[in-house]
Formats: sequence, C-alpha cells, structure tokens
Amino acid sequence: MHSDVMKGFARMTVMKIRGGDLDLVEYEFLSFPPGEQIRTPEIECPKEIHPVSRTVTVRAPARIHLTVLDMNRFSPSRPGGGGVGFAIQLFCTVDVRCQEQGLSIDYNRPAIIRHFVEVFRRASGYRGGFAIRATDHQYQHVGLGSTSTVMIALANALNTAVGSPFSPDQLRKMIGYNYVEETVDGNVAFGFETGVGPAASTYGGMAIMGDDLTLVYHHPFASGKDVYVVIPPSDISSAGTKEFDLLMNKARVLDYRDRELKAYLIMMDLIPALERGDLRRMGDIIWEFDFRGSKRAEVEHHSFAIYHYMSRLREAGLEFVGMSSVGPSIAIITGRPRAKVEEIVRGIGLSIAVRSAVDNEGLKITLHD
Repeated sequence: MHSDVMKGFARMTVMKIRGGDLDLVEYEFLSFPPGEQIRTPEIECPKEIHPVSRTVTVRAPARIHLTVLDMNRFSPSRPGGGGVGFAIQLFCTVDVRCQEQGLSIDYNRPAIIRHFVEVFRRASGYRGGFAIRATDHQYQHVGLGSTSTVMIALANALNTAVGSPFSPDQLRKMIGYNYVEETVDGNVAFGFETGVGPAASTYGGMAIMGDDLTLVYHHPFASGKDVYVVIPPSDISSAGTKEFDLLMNKARVLDYRDRELKAYLIMMDLIPALERGDLRRMGDIIWEFDFRGSKRAEVEHHSFAIYHYMSRLREAGLEFVGMSSVGPSIAIITGRPRAKVEEIVRGIGLSIAVRSAVDNEGLKITLHD
C-alpha cells in the first residue's frame, strides 16, 4: 500500500503526524543500506532447509487497493491499518535459482530486491547465493501495486527455491514487517503497508484485511466480467513529503470520524454482496468508501476532477468504479461490451490504459530446468 511515499525523500526527513487535537507524533525517516534493520518477529527459523536444483518462476497478479480501513493503525514502523482490494490479471514475474554463493539481480530496482533477500536469509538461515530476475507490469506508481506484487512473487520464489520452509501467511508477514522503498540516494527506507496487496496476489479475488496484516476474508468475485483501468491526467504529486502529509494528517483525521462506518459497511454490506455475487451492490459500497475517511483525502488530493470522472462513469451505468490506492488510476468492473465501455470512457475525455479481469486464482509457482 502507498508504495510511492518514499520516492521523494532524501536521506533523513522528520515528519509530523497529527490525528487529532491530542494526537501529534514526530516520525524520523532514516534511509539505510539494503540488508540492515531487518525485522522477523513471529517467524521461527526452520531447523533445516532443502534447496532445489531447478529454477523457480512465480507469476503474481497485481492488485487494486480500494481503501484503507483506518490509517491511524499503521505507520512506517508498524504495518497494518486494514483495507480492501482485489487481484487483477496484470502480472509480475520473478525467477530465482539457488547458487553456491553471491547474489545476481536482473531488475531495475535492485535495492528492494537486495534488502528482502537479506530478510529471507535471516529468517531461513540459508547461507548460499541466488540468481534473481524480476519483471514487473510496467505500470509503476499509478496505484497498481508494482512493488508489493514483485515482493510477494520474490518471497514465494525464494521460499520454493530453498524447499518451502515457510507458509504463505508467514511470507506475507515477512514482507509487511520489512516493507521498504528505495530512496533518492540508492538506499531504502520503511514504507506504509496494509498487507492488502500481498494477500490479494497470493490468494486471488477480493481480500479484506484487519490490523496487523490479518487476512479477515477473501472471496472470488466478478468472474466473466472485464476490468478496465483508466489513468486520468494529474499533475499532483503522489510521492515524497506531499503524499506523506496527505496520508498521515488529513486522512487520519477523516478515519477517526468514519472508521466505524467503514467497518460496518464491510461486515454488513460488502461481504454479503461478495457472497451473493452482486457486483452492482459492491460498486455502490465502494462508491460510498470513495467519500469516506482516508479515501476521500486520497481522491481529493488529485482535485475534484477525479470525482467528476468517476461520477460520469457511474452515471453511464458501469457497475463498479473506484480509485486505486493514492491514484490517479480508476478501476472499472463491468459486464458491458468493450465497445460500449470505450465509448463511455472517450466521452469523458479519457482512454483505457489496461483491459484485464479479476484474478481469482492467485500466484502461480512453477519449476523448470
């Protein structure tokens, strides 16, 4: 979640987080070299590991992050906060092969790969080397979760390569405790993580998270429907200090007000709609979320034009419309014909960036020579 927040940060930044009149804390962001400040609580080191001799390939679906439940419950030092999101058929792939020693990385963001490899080595006790190649979906920092998707693919590939000592949930938590982004000086710094992306990518379908990376519920949905992503123009920064101020100040205040309502809507309306397969009702609830709590702060960050675009899409009869993460990407789920959707989107001055579908299967692991 919110993987862009560290992009504009230099080596050290002190930010103030205000959630209310009596809630003001200061957080000092310190970047550090990959492989330092490793956290592996609640993850027991396996007694033995059994590396495989083959190359492991993991293909993981990207995610649409619809809302955080309560931004007062997470920070760069504490993953959590809850949230809702779903997996789409837009994929990141990681290949891993064990080798005697050393680490080779073929990816344009090597710092985050290098850091998690050291996290995994610490947790597993593996002392050998890895050859790693990663390919993401090429839609970075527009709300489609490129970082979290690559990381969950990497975690599962490393795990399979050393004999699968960890469960999927342990891998999700390993990422959450150690979620980092690269900084402008080539180091890394802890970022914000709800756990929605890794959960949706792992299991597919819609994932609903509670606090502390707890997977509360997941369910397949929207089978046979299309997912379209449109990316409205926005010259508003979604990186660095501006995004931090948005997320951890205005958004926290709004979540103090609306978190109980959002939790109620999830329990009493969204989950029953998922069970029934009622896409239109799900869309109504997500539309309500777009005006509530932290999601309202995220949408308004890009100006009210985003609300205008989404309102026009809903008025045209598209069943499910919502902004992903801090945007500006808007996700549409519909059973309408593609030609009709293209006509609607063109009519409001936008174009379709991605045509896909909900991924209800989750990540896939294969081994080959």
